[in-house]
Amino acid sequence: MFIKVDPISLVGQISPRSLQGAIALAYCADASDKNGGIRFAIPPYELCAPGITAVVYFAVRRMRFVQHGTAGEKQMQVANLVLPVFAIILTGWLAGWLGYISRSLSDGLVHFAYNVAMPALLVVTIAQEPARSLLEWRFLFAFGGGSIFCFLLVFLAVYTGLGRGVASSTMHGMAAAMTNTGFVALPILHSIYGQPAVLPAAVATVFVAAVMFPATVILLESEGRGDDGRARPVALMKQIVLNPMVLSTLIGLAWAITGLPMPLPLKAYLNIFAAALTPCALFAIGLGLSVEGITSNLTMSLVLAAVKLLIMPLIVYGLCAASNLDPLYTIAAVVCAAVPTAKTAYILAGEYKVEEELVAATVSITTLLSIATLLGWLYALSRLAGQAS
Repeated sequence: MFIKVDPISLVGQISPRSLQGAIALAYCADASDKNGGIRFAIPPYELCAPGITAVVYFAVRRMRFVQHGTAGEKQMQVANLVLPVFAIILTGWLAGWLGYISRSLSDGLVHFAYNVAMPALLVVTIAQEPARSLLEWRFLFAFGGGSIFCFLLVFLAVYTGLGRGVASSTMHGMAAAMTNTGFVALPILHSIYGQPAVLPAAVATVFVAAVMFPATVILLESEGRGDDGRARPVALMKQIVLNPMVLSTLIGLAWAITGLPMPLPLKAYLNIFAAALTPCALFAIGLGLSVEGITSNLTMSLVLAAVKLLIMPLIVYGLCAASNLDPLYTIAAVVCAAVPTAKTAYILAGEYKVEEELVAATVSITTLLSIATLLGWLYALSRLAGQAS
């Protein structure tokens, strides 16, 4: 007989007597009914006891969509996942622009997200991972290699082509290569792909904090920009070790190595804070976005933004493909490379009084343009997303 049901009502209505039938139904179902129902032929006795056939049905339907979905369907799927993320950023910007919420509150949201919500997410995610899967060297090769290559590319171009000093060339390079993994990539990946994507984002964040940041300080110090050369190394090490992202990652790693399960009350406690990261961080980015800062050093900032948002993700993707990296880790590496310049670069520029306006303008421009470029990269990676799922 022919029946018409809503997909949700299938669960628990079809018995396990016909797994093959479920697969056949998934292949033959006509989902074009305007009311959202599905028409298919099925014997009456198959509508009796609860079972798992419906689960098989939906699994096969999802598999077939991933494999055979049209370009328009895939584009719509990506848009449905990504647009709400950027809508939060836009909402934050509108709230500040209209005066509904003071822009000065952005700093408080940033501090909460950076020092509380993000560490909670990193600990609860990494601590539950098998120790053997915590270090993916191909991911470090792809993301780290792309970051260092883009830094050297810009550094040498400015140093030799424009005749700038080491400090100025360093800040140009870092404006194009120091990526905002912790505050932008991590919440975006977590929002779209869930907790499995948090681990590679955490590794990228630690790389930025433990490699890119110290390298910048060392190069700036080499030109005598620091105030106290003897105190700097100790302060630098302290700053790296006590960085909330690095410290929470190390705590999660230590827990994972022990192999102990996380107590449910502690897990629930951390998940409450972790759930606040995405809305809090993305809203704060929009609230603190300064369109006025974009006009200064516009030409050079656009060049650096092109390297940061287009060239660097392309290089990282090439390294991922060359190393045959896992699809989910490839997506994470490219997204981490394609997010805006980290505000840490501006903090360093301000502390050492070098290229402050240029770095501030680059941070603002990359933040604004990344709304479009990230959507493009995520759509380009949608085929890999199907393999990752």
